[in-house]
Amino acid sequence: MREKIKKTIFFMLMISFSSICLADELSTASNTQAIDTIWTLLSAFLVFFMQPGFAMIEAGFTRAKNTVNILMKNIMDLATGSIAYYLAGYGIMFGAGTMFFGTQHLMLDGIGPESMTGSIPTYAFWIFQAVFAATAATIVSGAVAERTKFIAYLAYSFIITILIYPLVGHWIWGGGWLSTGELIPHLTQFPLIDFAGSTVVHSVGGWAALAGAIILGPRAGKYVGRKVNVLPGHNISLAALGGFILWFGWFGFNAGSTLSGTDTRIATIVVTTNLAAAAAAITAMLTTWIQLGKPDVSMTINGFLAGLVGITAGCAAVPPESAIIIGGISGILVVFSVEFIDKTLRIDDPVGAISVHGICGAWGTLAVGLFAQKGFAGVDGLLYGGGASQLISQAVGVASVFVFVFGSTLIMFKAIDKSIGMRVTEHEEIMGLDIGEHGMMAYPDFEVPA
Repeated sequence: MREKIKKTIFFMLMISFSSICLADELSTASNTQAIDTIWTLLSAFLVFFMQPGFAMIEAGFTRAKNTVNILMKNIMDLATGSIAYYLAGYGIMFGAGTMFFGTQHLMLDGIGPESMTGSIPTYAFWIFQAVFAATAATIVSGAVAERTKFIAYLAYSFIITILIYPLVGHWIWGGGWLSTGELIPHLTQFPLIDFAGSTVVHSVGGWAALAGAIILGPRAGKYVGRKVNVLPGHNISLAALGGFILWFGWFGFNAGSTLSGTDTRIATIVVTTNLAAAAAAITAMLTTWIQLGKPDVSMTINGFLAGLVGITAGCAAVPPESAIIIGGISGILVVFSVEFIDKTLRIDDPVGAISVHGICGAWGTLAVGLFAQKGFAGVDGLLYGGGASQLISQAVGVASVFVFVFGSTLIMFKAIDKSIGMRVTEHEEIMGLDIGEHGMMAYPDFEVPA
């Protein structure tokens, strides 16, 4: 009898212990899921907050008579982009399909509140990716500022968010050909590393901006004969505020790409992101100081943005000292790029978006192949004894995205131009797009239409 009682007690204790252990495991898993979800949503909100950053910097770098137009374009990038990304963009980018095109989950079909992507709800993953898509679209706004029809811009914004950006995203983040490194087996051996989007987001926006600026042509009075006229922005304070907002939001942009608040890499990513921006601000300032005899604040703002773009691909793949080098080079590169595009190519980009996002996005992606370290990325770059294989993969990705995005958006802008027209009339441009396109002024008590 006593033996039976002992066995019963032992059996009950084992059941209790197992229940406690299972409860602890479930509790740990539940806590991890909650932390990862909150972190992803918080990061999405930070990236969302970058939208007013873009609006302020673009408004500040352009003339007062076009401020309402700039604000409207940034508002609608987020609004139309959200709908376009819901309708098909997300499915094309992350749905199962071919190496080039996703086909599942259009309109989030089959995805519900219980659906999970990794350790987070798919809806949380979707909103994080949706604000990224809006960022890619809004990069173009500044490059085509002060002369674009509003309806033409809406058409562009919808198309890039529903198709062009998602296609590139599928290639690199959605399981497509650049994410495997297998399509060109004798040339590329490793997947392209673009952790948070130097190419996926920023170069896509930069190359689209280049195509749009070419199709539109320069603003009235920008190039007269051989002379290149400066058409200064109306409010550097707004531009600086926008730049600081973007720097702040970038911590969510880069560190949030872990999609996990329990991933200890977020601390490293925040450090590399900040150091690259700081180094780029210093080198851009020094470059303009040497060139002009005085430090230029507008190029310093674009400098730290260039550093942020440059480190976005490798923020989790390089150590802090490499981030300083990548950012420092970005700050110098953006100054010379802006000057070359403006004075040599004579392409009018009022805010320097092509240089900041396109050129420095390409540089940042290539830099991973140089500076990556196994302890951070699982692979060594060229400068750390890993050979040229990763660098070649990065170069193939940069080149292929440039050819596709620049080519497709050139065709798109040309089609829009031939159908509804891209450019406002000369009279509307001189009066300002605020009056011509929106029937109001941003500063009615101070602005005198010219």
